[in-house]
Amino acid sequence: MPRYIKLADPDNVLLAIDALAPGEEVGGVSVAQRVPRGHKMSVQPIAKDAAVVKYGEIIGFAKEDIAPGNWVHEQNVYIRSFDRDYEFGVAAKPTYYAPAAERKTFQGYKRANGRYGTRNYVAIMTSVNCSASAARFIAEQINRSSILEDYPNIDGVISLVHGSGCGLDLHGEDYELLRRTQWGYATNPNIGGVLMVGLGCESFQIPRWMQSYGVTESESFRSLIIQEVGGTRKTVEAGVKAICEMLPTVNHASRTDAPASELMLALQCGGSDGYSGITANPALGVAVDLLVAQGGTAVLSETPEIYGAEHLLIRRAETSAIGERLAERIRWWEDYTKRNNMEMNNNPSPGNKAGGLTTILEKSLGASVKGGSTNLAGVFGYAEPVTARGLVFMDTPGYDPVSATGQVAGGANMMCFTTGRGSAFGCKPTPSIKLATNSFIYESMNEDMDINCGDVLDGVSLTSKGEEIFGRILAVASGERTKSEILGYGDSEFVPWSVGATT
Repeated sequence: MPRYIKLADPDNVLLAIDALAPGEEVGGVSVAQRVPRGHKMSVQPIAKDAAVVKYGEIIGFAKEDIAPGNWVHEQNVYIRSFDRDYEFGVAAKPTYYAPAAERKTFQGYKRANGRYGTRNYVAIMTSVNCSASAARFIAEQINRSSILEDYPNIDGVISLVHGSGCGLDLHGEDYELLRRTQWGYATNPNIGGVLMVGLGCESFQIPRWMQSYGVTESESFRSLIIQEVGGTRKTVEAGVKAICEMLPTVNHASRTDAPASELMLALQCGGSDGYSGITANPALGVAVDLLVAQGGTAVLSETPEIYGAEHLLIRRAETSAIGERLAERIRWWEDYTKRNNMEMNNNPSPGNKAGGLTTILEKSLGASVKGGSTNLAGVFGYAEPVTARGLVFMDTPGYDPVSATGQVAGGANMMCFTTGRGSAFGCKPTPSIKLATNSFIYESMNEDMDINCGDVLDGVSLTSKGEEIFGRILAVASGERTKSEILGYGDSEFVPWSVGATT
């Protein structure tokens, strides 16, 4: 008997957990067409232009009359704009906090400003793409040597390079985004020391950036300008020397007891499929509720991937101002995509659609449940410092590396990343725990996946899976390495958001 699930009473489709063959009887309906696993089948007549409903919410509209038992996907579903009620704060409720006897801890690196890191890296950062190779050469020379063996409290030396820094408006949004992204990484609690490398003639001037944040040269911050030092070879030599001088200071940090309230968890999903919204994402939502109960913070992002579900988050906003800010970001994205001759439904990707997701509305409804059930305590711009505790939202693109970069710049010291199609991703300096939405991808990509959430389909409760995830978060925060860390992912995934013109 193939497995299936109808997710809410108003739904006119069901989700095929296993593939459905014509002639089989499921939910009192005879299957009329083959339905791949993770995809949808109609359980009642859906008239042309009528709403297709899943999760009790509209995920699209019928292109044609759809008879019961038919496969429901992009061949017979389209989306169009429709009104959604923005009922600010109607579902907000008092936040539950665990009593003192149930408070959890992890082993973290305490920084001078009182924050705690889960890792202790030295980062080589760049002002411009023109200094990227020099930064990589410095990191490679350090990592090829055996010098780090003498500094056991340092997790590594990483080069965080990017493709921008010149040809941008010095008073525009692109410059501001890059400026605060760089600052957010330099001050992330997972980074113990920074070397900033520039070319010299670029738009993004290191001295100007340092002055804007009151940064000076110190034992844990150094800067080099290739044109001033005298070329690439001399810069690499000077960079290696600067880092070697920095290592004793960075190594002085050691792990100590830290309250779980000091964790800021970035929430990501990539390569989503039809199982994402019923396994890994809601299980991660349970873990988020547990973290918030500890006084911690979870950062939900990817604005295009809450489109169609934003009204559900707005209902949980602690204040009308928080709800209105989220609504404003949705309006901005509608205009942004229109200006660039795109549409919000350009997302889902081909892989998402092959996995059963038909429209961005469906994808968003399944993605937003990563945020659990607690109040929405704040909405932040891209790479802005996250200053609120609890569940917050950061405005980012849906593209995972760009979105994750903004979250880490905002202060995230941990990350959970759900995937149904399989994802090759890491996010130094912040460790990323990979959650597989189904057992197929967990088994085939076992070297990349940390937790299998596919067993939820076999009867494991979301509560117990969420507790498992939360336990792994604490373990990884204390130093246990994730699969992506073991594979060495994370340096190349630093991708600041570029929204403006390059001149």
